[in-house]
Amino acid sequence: MPTVSRRSVLAGAAAATGLSLLGAGRASARVPLTREEHRVVIIGSGFGGGVTALRLAQAGVPVLVLERGRRWPTGPDAETFPHATSPDKRMFWLGSAPSLPGIPSVPFEPYTGLLEQVSGKGMGMMCAAGVGGGSLVYQGMTLQPTAELFNTCFPEQLDYAEMDRVYYPRVARMLRVRTAPDELIASKTYAAARVFARSAEKAGYAVSKIPMPIDWDYALRELDGEMQPSYTNGDCALGVNNGGKHSVDVTYLAAAEATGLCTVATQHNVTDVAKAADGRWEITVDRINTRGTVLEKKVLTAKALVLAAGTANTTRLLMRAAAKGGIPDLPDGLGSGWGSNGDRIYTWTDLADDFGAPQGGPVVYGSKEWDDPALANTVIQASLPPLPDLRTTMLVGFGISQDRGRFVYDAAKDDIVLHWPAGAERELSRRIHERISRIAGPLSVLVDTTAIAPTTWHPLGGAAMESVCDLEGRVLGQRGLYVLDGALMPGTTAACNPSMTIAAVAERALDRLVTTEVDRVF
Repeated sequence: MPTVSRRSVLAGAAAATGLSLLGAGRASARVPLTREEHRVVIIGSGFGGGVTALRLAQAGVPVLVLERGRRWPTGPDAETFPHATSPDKRMFWLGSAPSLPGIPSVPFEPYTGLLEQVSGKGMGMMCAAGVGGGSLVYQGMTLQPTAELFNTCFPEQLDYAEMDRVYYPRVARMLRVRTAPDELIASKTYAAARVFARSAEKAGYAVSKIPMPIDWDYALRELDGEMQPSYTNGDCALGVNNGGKHSVDVTYLAAAEATGLCTVATQHNVTDVAKAADGRWEITVDRINTRGTVLEKKVLTAKALVLAAGTANTTRLLMRAAAKGGIPDLPDGLGSGWGSNGDRIYTWTDLADDFGAPQGGPVVYGSKEWDDPALANTVIQASLPPLPDLRTTMLVGFGISQDRGRFVYDAAKDDIVLHWPAGAERELSRRIHERISRIAGPLSVLVDTTAIAPTTWHPLGGAAMESVCDLEGRVLGQRGLYVLDGALMPGTTAACNPSMTIAAVAERALDRLVTTEVDRVF
């Protein structure tokens, strides 16, 4: 079943829980130790790290970007990324697939793959690994909230008018966002998108095209037979082999590296951060091979440290440092304010309309219900990977989540555990379910996969603005220490998926940091 296919990805990634920290424990006494000094170290190469690397390099500041994963270069007919219909070791971060009820376990040898599931109490998180971070595997929805929704969720000092005038447009230009052309939507393999739009409008909901960081000409060339299918058969949920997707690695990071002042160090897994006696920042790193074996241990010292490793890993490093005394006097709010962005993922099996197979992707249409900030939500249709025609597709909802979880440090594991309250987001989930049910209609079967395996692909918070950091990501009371990723967000990004807002907030922050802190702090 398609449901199994989607859950298999979740199940496989679950085996990777906590394994990003393995290298240090297995390092032999013969592993060399090296020391390096740098001006600025950035941990993580997703949206926050990519923006930071480019803007500092353009300001003349040399930066080192540490990425635990590998590069994933693409091009026409490439086989860089794995396929959801034929899982292999490239899917999972240093682990193998555990079993879920009714799903057999599929073991894989350890590999520095794309996805890690970080388990928690009540909710798990999907985390990406690789140069480009989450932009490698995200569907690509590039949504900007309205002023009313933004101001409901973010501090009033974060001026929406400026974000709307300067920073959201800047991100859109960098990612070269476009909506799918009508010629493509009218093609045979995009029947599911057309059925969704027609069904949503029949249910009384407005429908619009979703801006995507995609050169849709690649998909049109697939239709013409110039390339093997990737977009047009839905085989793009784990990365687009043909290229044309403007992920962070080929936009922000490529531009940063082109300056000659940005170095991206792959397969460098950070295990600890600390404040040195002289006030600089000390970063402990394992350089690993693709199996996770430690080849070299490094201790890096930097004048400034930017944490952009994603919500789970950024918060983990800070909370570990606080618990072990590596960074004294971190804010009390560290670990709190975590939100799931209201994620709900459904399979939709329709007995009335045939979605066809294969299904073109990744996302074409969405339906925004944004009038009431209390229950604001977005519902989109997403393609399944190439499977037999089972009359099934995917529906995804997310919205303004009100409830918050928190991370707790476990000294025995030297790790953090997310605690998510039972029954959280009940009203938002109910509204998303109502909308999806009306869109699907009475001759449909819906399966809420989030209820079966509670997991979010949009984890947010843990080192949030106002409680742990200021609006520019400066960790309160810590000179030269910054958070510029999803951990900085206040548990939600206002009924939008997080990527565009994370990047826009980072763009705003870097404008100010370059003006005030180059040479003085950096």
